[in-house]
Amino acid sequence: MSWNPTLEPQCPEAGSLDSIETLIIPRARDIGGFEVRRALPAPKRQMVGPFIFFDQAGPAEFVTGQGIDVRPHPHIGLGTVTYLYRGEFQHRDSLGSNQIILPGAVNWMVAGRGVTHSERTSEATRQAPHSLFGIQTWVALPDHAEDVEPSFEHHARETLPELEHDGVHLRLILGSAYGEKAPVKMFSEMFYADVTMQPDALLPMPDDHEDRGLYVTEGSVVIAGQSFEAGRMLVFRPGDRMTVKAGPEGARLMILGGETMPGPRYIWWNFVASSPERIEQAKDEWRTADWENGRFTLPPDDRDEFITMPEDPPNARPRNAGS
Repeated sequence: MSWNPTLEPQCPEAGSLDSIETLIIPRARDIGGFEVRRALPAPKRQMVGPFIFFDQAGPAEFVTGQGIDVRPHPHIGLGTVTYLYRGEFQHRDSLGSNQIILPGAVNWMVAGRGVTHSERTSEATRQAPHSLFGIQTWVALPDHAEDVEPSFEHHARETLPELEHDGVHLRLILGSAYGEKAPVKMFSEMFYADVTMQPDALLPMPDDHEDRGLYVTEGSVVIAGQSFEAGRMLVFRPGDRMTVKAGPEGARLMILGGETMPGPRYIWWNFVASSPERIEQAKDEWRTADWENGRFTLPPDDRDEFITMPEDPPNARPRNAGS
């Protein structure tokens, strides 16, 4: 079993730069004064375990009246995970869910055969200046779950397992690690956790998962004497024991991984699937916009607008996102 910071007094000393299989520097883009940094998919690494998409949203500051408005849009073949450090989002989906997510809580939406959702800053929050900082990830569903009925779960921060030892605080968001299991329903083996580390604190990565990686959101981490600053994703070589040390100012990071997909996964816009044909069918149905009889419908309390289908470049095909 992997080292459990609540059970063992010593952290295993391990790790070298050779154990870092991929270093990803996310590309940043501005969406109307709001910065997003995308770590996955990346040119050199498309997935980490089942994680196929990883966005850092913010940090951003908003004046009174402003906020985020991600209009209704579709998904297939994935689960979305929203996790915030600061601020809030109001999630609405075609299942009828209407949920405010606050820091430390989890929104987990399984798209399965097809779902539509929006994420907006609530009207109450817009009444004063506010900030937003968080992470959104997509988890590719395995073959047996690609066409499940869509679902939505919300778990408050106090329901998630927490571990604390020698300057390390860890909240397990999804899956299992360090002898703990999160309450969110999963379809494959994985782990995803929010970790805060005091200066020079040590964290061993779980050694019972095939793929493992981390993303530094604040501060820095040190591996074999080399420092990696905030805004870096590191993916480790399978099977190597790896210990991460916090830098002199401490660190906050997301650790993630799990079993790899048994076959290829294709990604195009908001769709993930095991074949290009599945994506082409979903594109046709969203383009048709038959909300009454088609695969997709709009959230019942957010139906006044939606994101239209982007135009395909010439000869475009869904991209194979296999690792």
